Amino acid sequence: QVQLVESGGGLVQPGGSLRLSCAASGTIFRISAMGWYRQGLEKQRELVATITSGGNTKYTDSVKGRFTISRDNAKITVYLQINSLKPKDTAVYYCNARIKTTSVRPASNYWGQGTQVTVSS
Repeated sequence: QVQLVESGGGLVQPGGSLRLSCAASGTIFRISAMGWYRQGLEKQRELVATITSGGNTKYTDSVKGRFTISRDNAKITVYLQINSLKPKDTAVYYCNARIKTTSVRPASNYWGQGTQVTVSS
């Protein structure tokens, strides 16, 4: 079994910052890409940022320059530093990871339960 557990969400004023964390645990042979997605009310889930095992990052255009994704492979944790928050950033943020649980089984996508980020004055 693999679990991804997010933390760090909350209510913040416009212009504020938050740091989201997502820790993976369980039977893990290898983790390749990890990422963050978000889903606003009555909106589709969208990709926010991804990071490879080697540290290469990609961001959706709307968050470039404000969000920073990073990972600690030793702690099997991915982070999302979010700065200059805007009301349109309000959403449930989900962690995603592509994980092989054994050397022979193909990798699968795993999701966390989500953490709410609300930007409001």
